[in-house]
Order: sequence, then C-alpha cells, then structure tokens
Amino acid sequence: MFASLKHFFRRWRRPLAGLLLLLLLIGGLLIANEVKTSHFQASYLANYAAGLDYRLVDGASDAIRFPAHGPFDQRMGYTELPQTIERLGSRGFVLKQQARFSGKLMDYTERGNFPPFHEKSRAGLDLVDCRGETLHRFRYPYHGYPDFAAVPPKMAEALMFIENRDLLDESRPKMNPAVDWVRFTRAVLGRLGHLVSEDFDAPGGSTLATQIEKYRHSPDGVTYDSHEKLRQMLSASVRAYLDGEETLPVRRRVLLDYLNTVPLSAAPGYGEVNGIADGLWVWFAADFDQVNALLAAPEGSGATLAAQGTALHQSVALMIAHRRPSYYLSRAGRDNLERLSQSYVRLLADSGLVSPALRDAALAEPLKFRDMKANPARLPTDIGKGTTAIRNRLAGMLDASLYELDRFDAHVSTTLNGALQQQVSEFLEKLGDPDFARRQGLLGERMLNPAKLGLVRYSFNLVERTADGNRVRVQTDTTDQPLDINEGSKLELGSTAKLRVLTTYLEIVAELHQRLTERPAADLRRMRSEQHDRLTLWAIEHLSTATDRSLPAMLQAALERHYSASPGESFFTGGGAHEFNNFRHEDDGRMPTVREALQGSINLVFVRLMRDVVRYAMYQVPGSSAQLLKNDNDPRRLEYLARFADREGQVFLRRFWHKYQGKKPEEIRDVFLDGLRPGADRLAAVFRYLSPQASPEALKQFLSQRLNGEALSAERIDKLYARNAPEIYDLPDRGYVARVHPLELWLVGFLSAKPQASWTETVQASANERQAVYGWLFRTRFKGAQDSRIYTMLEVEAFLDIHRRWARLGYPFGHLVPSLATALGSSGDRPAALADLMGIIVNDGVQLPTQRIDKLAFAVDTPYETRFARETGEGKRVMAPEVAAALRNALSEVVEGGTARRLSGAFKLADGSSLALGGKTGTGDNRIVISGNNTRGVAMNRTATFVFYIGPNHFGTLTAYVIGPEAASYNFTSALPVQILKSMGPVLLPHLEPNATGCTL
Repeated sequence: MFASLKHFFRRWRRPLAGLLLLLLLIGGLLIANEVKTSHFQASYLANYAAGLDYRLVDGASDAIRFPAHGPFDQRMGYTELPQTIERLGSRGFVLKQQARFSGKLMDYTERGNFPPFHEKSRAGLDLVDCRGETLHRFRYPYHGYPDFAAVPPKMAEALMFIENRDLLDESRPKMNPAVDWVRFTRAVLGRLGHLVSEDFDAPGGSTLATQIEKYRHSPDGVTYDSHEKLRQMLSASVRAYLDGEETLPVRRRVLLDYLNTVPLSAAPGYGEVNGIADGLWVWFAADFDQVNALLAAPEGSGATLAAQGTALHQSVALMIAHRRPSYYLSRAGRDNLERLSQSYVRLLADSGLVSPALRDAALAEPLKFRDMKANPARLPTDIGKGTTAIRNRLAGMLDASLYELDRFDAHVSTTLNGALQQQVSEFLEKLGDPDFARRQGLLGERMLNPAKLGLVRYSFNLVERTADGNRVRVQTDTTDQPLDINEGSKLELGSTAKLRVLTTYLEIVAELHQRLTERPAADLRRMRSEQHDRLTLWAIEHLSTATDRSLPAMLQAALERHYSASPGESFFTGGGAHEFNNFRHEDDGRMPTVREALQGSINLVFVRLMRDVVRYAMYQVPGSSAQLLKNDNDPRRLEYLARFADREGQVFLRRFWHKYQGKKPEEIRDVFLDGLRPGADRLAAVFRYLSPQASPEALKQFLSQRLNGEALSAERIDKLYARNAPEIYDLPDRGYVARVHPLELWLVGFLSAKPQASWTETVQASANERQAVYGWLFRTRFKGAQDSRIYTMLEVEAFLDIHRRWARLGYPFGHLVPSLATALGSSGDRPAALADLMGIIVNDGVQLPTQRIDKLAFAVDTPYETRFARETGEGKRVMAPEVAAALRNALSEVVEGGTARRLSGAFKLADGSSLALGGKTGTGDNRIVISGNNTRGVAMNRTATFVFYIGPNHFGTLTAYVIGPEAASYNFTSALPVQILKSMGPVLLPHLEPNATGCTL
C-alpha cells in the first residue's frame, strides 16, 4: 500500500506542486484585490451592519446597553444615563420613551463592541422655552466645520499625508477606512521588532477611523492592549458600512469628524480642547474663519503669504500634537512640537502638496502660543437669570457641574416664556436710566433718587397655575452674578413675613374650630384654658356666643379681632427684652383689627399676634414643656420630667436629625450657623463647644468671618475665649447663652464628629444630654432667672412648631430665629418661596408642584435615546380651602385700600374688565448693630418686596434691593416694587388674557 502511494506522489508530484502554486497565486491575487477593493468586506459587513439597528419604544426599554467608558460617552452623559434614570425618577419624572436594541445589536454590544450609528461631532445642552424657542444652546466643540465642503483642501491633504494618505482614494469606492493593510503590517512587524529590541521604532498602524473609535469610546481614550486595538478596528469597520457598501461619503465624514473632534489636551480656564478649530483658537489665539479663508485662497504674496504660512504651520502642529497632546502642547514639549511640525511642512513641500514659497513662509515664523494669563481662552457667555436658575437646578438633579452639564447631549423643555422673560429683563434693566425711571413714576420720597439708581437691583418671578401644576413663566434679576436672587438668596424681606404669620394664625383658628365646633355652647362656657393662651380663649368665647359657627364666619371674625399698635411695651423674646416700632408713627395710638393691620402693615399688631401664636404653641402643642410648670408640688414631678425628657427630647432630636441627616460636617456647621442671629457672645459660645481645642486666633478668624469682617479687639477675643471655655457652661446653659435648643447644639457637635452615625446610635449617645436639657430648668437658684430661662426654652420649642407649620407651606430654610422679630422678617425668606405660598393661597389650599423643567431628552437619535416627562399629579392639600379664601380676600384689601393701593384697578383686560389683584408688601433693612445702647448700625442690605396674585391663575414676587454698606443711603419702601409692577402692566397684560396664546407647555 505504501509503495503504491509513493508511486502515486512520484508520478503526480509536479502537477500537484503546480496546482498548489496556482491556488496560492489565485489566493494571493484575491487577497491583493480584497486589500485594494475591500469587495468581500463591503458585502459581508454592509449586510451585517444592516441588522444592528434600534428603535424608539414607549416606556422603559428591555433591551439596551449603555456605555461604561469612553471620553466622548462620558462627556455627552451617555455613561451616566443609568444613574440619570434613577435620579430623575426620584424627582417626579417619568421615563416616557427609550431606544430598544435589536437582537443582533444587543448581541454585538454584549461582546464589547461599540454600537454603530452616526455619531455627533458637536453636541451640548439645549434649553427651550414653553413655546419651543431656544433659551440656551451650548455646543462643544465650540467651533467646527459644518460639512466636508467647508474643509480647505490644504487642510484635508495635510491631515491625510500625516495620518491616512489613501483615505479619499476615489478609485476604491468600497474601501474599508478602518484598515490600512500596509501600515497595519508595518506596525505588526514593528511590534515584533520592539520585542527583540526596545530601541526599535514601532510605527503606529491606526487609520483615522480607528483613532476616532479609540479617543471616543476606548477606556481613557487610549489603546491598552491588542484586544482593544482589534475592538477599535472591528467597530470602525462595521460603522463604515452602516449605510451600504459604498464608503466614499463615510470616509469624507471620517476626515470631517477627526478634524472636528481630535483631542488636543486641556487649557486653563477653558477645559478640554477638541477639534482643530477650537485648538487653533485656544492654543494660538487664531481666528478659525480667517485660518480657513487663508488656506482655501490661492497662494498670495507678501503679508498674505506670511499669514497663509502661519495658518499652515499652526494646523500641521495640531495634527502632530494629537500623538501626545498633554506633552506637546505644554511648555515642556513645545520645542519638540516645533521641530516635528517644521519637518512635516518640509515633507509636504517635497511631496508637492504645498509650494516652496508656502513652505518657506510656514517655516519663517515660529509657533506663537496664546498667553493664557494675559489673554485667557474664555467662551463668551450671555445666559439669562431664568436660564441660570434652571441650569443650576438641572446640575443638582443630575449631580453634575455646570461645565459637565453644558456638554451633555441633552434637550430640555422648560416652562419659561422666553419672549416675556426677555421683555421683563429689558424693562428691569432700563430702570437704571433716570429718564426711564422718571417716566415710570419711580422717583421721589420713599422711592428712588435719580443720582443713586446704579446700585439698586431687581428680581421678578411670575408663575402660572395650570391643570398640570404651577409653571414658572418668568424668573429674572438684574445682578451680574451667577447667583439667582429668587431661589439662591436669604434676604430679610420685611413685612412679607406678616403673610406667613397671618397664615399660621388663621390655620390655628381653623384647628380650634375643628376641635371645638361640635361642642354645645353650654359646654364651651364651662371649659377652662390657660390664661396666657389668648387664641384658645377667644375661640371658646366666639363659638359659645356666635349665631353663625361656620368656619368662614369664624375666620372673618378672627380677622376682626383688635390688637394694640402701641410701641410702649417691652417684649421678652429671644432671651432678652426688645422694643419694636411702627413704620408710621400715626399708627402708634390705634387699636386696629388684624385686617386693618394687614392693609397698613402695622408692625406692633403683628408682633402681638405672633406672641399669641407662640403662646398657643407653648400651651396647646402636645408634650409642651409648659405643662410641667403648672404644679410645683406634684410628687411625680421628677419621674414625669425624666420620662418627658427622654420621650420629648427624642421628638425634638428627631426634628434636628432630619435637618442635618446626610450632610457633610462642614455643611452641618454652615446650616446651623446660618440659622443663628449673629452676635459675638452667641457665636463664641457655639464655637468653644464645637471646637473646644481651638486657639484664640481660630476664634478670632471664626468671628471675623461670621460677623462680616467686624473687628474685635484682642482683649475682647481673650475674654470671649475664656468666658466660654468648655468647663464654664454645661450643655443647657450653653444653649441658653447661644439662644439655640441645647439638643440641636449637641447634635451638631455629634454629627460633625460622626457624620455617618445612625439614628439609633444618636439616641443612645444622647441619653444623658436629653435628661440634662430638661432637668436644668428646675435647678436654678433664683426664681426670676428660672422663669426667664424657662420662658426662653418654651419659646425655642414653640418656634420649632411654628417652623414646622411654615416649612409645610414652603418656607425654604431649616430654622426660624426664636424671636417675635420673626413676624417682621428677621428669619429671612426667598422671593420664590413666597411665590410658592401665594400659589397655595391662589389654588384654594392645594400645593401644586412648581415646575421649571417639563421634559428632558438625552442622546436623541442615538442608540441611547431616553426621554422623560414630568409626572402629573393632583397636588397636595396643605391648607383648608376656607383659610385660603380668607387670605385671598384679606390680600385683595391690601391692594384696594392698603399699602399697595396704587395698583387698584391697574390691570384691565382687553374687554375692559379688571383683573383681581392681591398681595403683601414688605421692606427689610438688615443692619449689624455697632453699639448696644442705641439703634445705630451698619446697613448690610435694604429690600422692598411685593408678593402678589393677578387674576385667577398668575402670582409671583417683585423685589428691589441694595446689598452692601451703601444700602444705608437708600430709603425706598415697598411702594417701589408696587409702582414697578404697575408700570410693567403693558408688558404683562397680553400674557394675562384668558385666551392668551404662546405657551404650549
């Protein structure tokens, strides 16, 4: 058998060898043809790519894979989309639509490949208003070529010569741009040579297409190993045939995309630099349009030729810099970049791509980089305040910086009315012009001085009530700072606080009505109540004698109660004796009703009304400490006190726990300190408790910061340091000195040291402190001091309950100053928060969500497209409708005959009818006292505010303010914003008509 086989091969050896050689030749020819034409690749990959599709489906997709890495995927927000879905879901947004991968695309991406689609060279944040008009549009890179035709031939030829010479070979219509087989083979051999000797130069084998895959989608934008290189080549190959077998249009787009997106390091004050266009501007301060015009123009002479040479040299330098951008574009690598770019300019000339004259012009001038200190690269900004507020809100929702947010591939629909926002902003800006201000009736006593208009700033907020919620239509201010005054400030807005006090008062009346109205009059007359609780006593008297015992009637009767407006009483509040004054001394001798006091904004009436509210909270809130003081001889007193301290101490501790939970130590301290009324003694007591080991110098720095730079002598600092030493006061006494609840002070110290502590750990750690806080009340030696301390403590607890009531209605801060001065605005407020309260009143006591953002769409026209819409709800009832109606009526009387009467009848519709108006005025004058024996002080700001409603569906605020010591020279009152609102009538009225069109959201 073996002999026969041997004979066979001997006989057919030459024919078989010839056949094998023929097959090898045919195979070689086929491979050579495939390398040149990509015929089989085009056929297979085009067919394969056709199945890698996706479509948009309603609701959440059950087949989608988000990228986990890649600089471009990270920058555009694609990698963050899983977290974005969670964050927006927790904030009331519903995922409405999302891309769904086909089965083939799902399989393809599960293998680690990058999904093929037409990627965006430039993307960024779009904000549109309620009509779909652009409010904010950011595109990154900032500059770029719009299409291939805009690329100067010299720019394209230089890039291809350096990186991918055959890219646009029109004789190879099906060429795969992802693989240059000659370069790839040379690179493989180079890698093998590098294994033999580290000195062997291994050239790169990447085409422009694979480089784009690398810097867009590979981890960190680099190739860590051969597996990553193969993934780049495969992904680029599939992407090349996404539109079919013909690839010349794709190759042109590859060159265009590379020019527009190539990474070129980062510049100080600018951030990442991507694309030749931005690179020219950032690194060389070159005008992109001018560079393009020079490179596209015929070769010139003289100065024109020199400019063309500079443009060419700069462009070539950036093409080289991509290889090591962080090095070549830094000071350390610029000389090497200069040498390399000059050598490539010479090669371009040797290859006939540029003339010798242009070559010489390019080499004549060295590269001149931008001076980043003298001439920093900064993008122009023209962002309105409403847009700023929404961008800040978005950044918080998405846990991103504004820099990151602007670079997200996102489209956001807002509720703002862009046209009205622009008109209002322009109107407010013009108020700095004396002639314009005069024509609006804004100059005069208690208004504006024409010589001092420049420092007055204005903010305006207008909200529309719709079936889907409250939609902010205008939110603007005239500051040149990024802070949004409407939402980001804490201002003393004066008598607008009276609206919050009145609201609390009427809610208490409604509570008393609910509790007492079912009892017969005879039973009510036999009831006994705490003599200091005037509100409960009045409710009992009213319901026992009234013929109409309905809640509306009782609320109207409550508004008709009389209070003295006399300033002749000293009020013990906030731990000391205080006196208050009325704005108009003519009111001092009056005994007005609450209704009349609201119309005239009479201070002393509301101070006394607040005192009644505080005393109601002292005696009627369950668990109040006041109940312990009724019977000094009760033998169970100490046992009851211990149980009370443990139980009720936890109640207050939990309130504080929710206030600080989840915050960082520095945030905890800032929130706590911001709630304190500034004063050296109080702040020193707190500082020495929270930082017992700190030096006197640290105390000095702390007080200087918290007292806005107020200088204290070294002797005063030493006394404060010694007087507040840790061993001087126990926790209750220190809380008394600081005018804070001792348990809050303890919790701030505890969580500052252990921010991750659980509620259980906090309760266990505070056992002794809770006993101490309530036990100290009965150990004071002198009864007078005991009573004052008891009352101070009771007042602190009462204000905790009042704060709970205010917070339920949108009060934005976590603390109220425990003083009757809160009735006059000392606890601060925000214009937007006052507008929210007005919205509750307008909507009959139902709190609707206030919306600024309506819809969000991420990664539109990509496989990651995800769309959200605001979840609609019915709102939450937070106020009895009868209370809201009583408040609306009382606020309308402020316009009809009170401090806002100049607005009466001012807003008339096209049919001649008048819109119903109501509101509350307020003037704040915040000062730091510099002498304890008089009222002199340094003014820190002056504010005048009007919170209003116009018609059945619109409400908002208008504030005028001056911040800084210059505020002392201004004496405008709330008459100013009232008059401004009246003057804005022609701007606002077209949008207040019943059938006003414009907003679709």
